[in-house]
Amino acid sequence: MKLICGVDEAGRGPLVGNVLAGAVILNPARPIDGLKDSKKLTPQKRELLYQEILNHALAWGVGHASPAEIDHLNILQATMLAMKRAVEHLTLQYKIKPSLLLIDGNRAPSIDIQTQTIVKGDATQPCISAASIIAKVTRDQEMMTLHRQYPEYGFNQHMGYPTVHHLNKIAELGVIPGYRLTFGPIKKMITREQHG
Repeated sequence: MKLICGVDEAGRGPLVGNVLAGAVILNPARPIDGLKDSKKLTPQKRELLYQEILNHALAWGVGHASPAEIDHLNILQATMLAMKRAVEHLTLQYKIKPSLLLIDGNRAPSIDIQTQTIVKGDATQPCISAASIIAKVTRDQEMMTLHRQYPEYGFNQHMGYPTVHHLNKIAELGVIPGYRLTFGPIKKMITREQHG
């Protein structure tokens, strides 16, 4: 049986936290209904599908790149690193190696497995949709942990994205550990503070 693994990321746009990637090999004998791009699902539906993927997929893995790695490499290269780590996690955890990676977007990480990129693949390939759900739910869980540590920033509402409310909170309260220091709004704020 040809093992096809879907790969997708979550969290390229936020100002804070890891960029996450999911890798999933679905089980043809146990299809999961309702898989689609994680951004088009309600949080409740995403959670339900996340549990189904964990229970029914042949294999799944998660990889991340930290804010420090994002600042050091740039967001594209850090995303590629997270994708590579997700596939490595899956391979190590299940002792199986996919024969093909279907990757959402137009860039693929450098990895010793055949890759195929598919723009908007999370809308057309169930294995990529499953990977996008794994990545998104894992990232949201990380944001909820951050919210419990720093409730005044409202991470439970904006999930780290640069909303007006979020930018106002950073201006008011300052930058905490975990922010991506090379991202425009954060860079500007730090420069302002240094020259303030």
